[in-house]
Amino acid sequence: MWSTNNKIYTNYYSNYKNYIIMNDNINEALAWAEGTHCAITVSDLEGKVIFMNERSRATFDKEGRTMLGQNMMPCHSAKSQEKIRHMIETDTVNCYTIDKQGVKKMIYQTPWRRDGKVCGMVEISMVIPDEMPHYIR
Repeated sequence: MWSTNNKIYTNYYSNYKNYIIMNDNINEALAWAEGTHCAITVSDLEGKVIFMNERSRATFDKEGRTMLGQNMMPCHSAKSQEKIRHMIETDTVNCYTIDKQGVKKMIYQTPWRRDGKVCGMVEISMVIPDEMPHYIR
């Protein structure tokens, strides 16, 4: 599915490959997400990252280490951790914009379900322009 020549994970490809094999159904179901212009990160109920598309890997994977298979909770403040737990427990959405290093992004976080049961959280992060049209339809 992904080229082994990608600079982002060349250093840890063997561990990543093993993770992909373990989570083949997830990766196959989310193959469409690879070519999108937004970062898509999926975690399970405990906060373990189970899928990252290429933009997510470029954003969150640092120094040759992947977040795949790692718990994302230590990367968040106590306040953010509580908000994530609340979203999963109450099946609610969190949406906001940020400005990081001069790049404006919209962050959309929502629980994801399998067979009607909440199984974790998905975060979609996309770059947005400083000014955007807003339509009332």
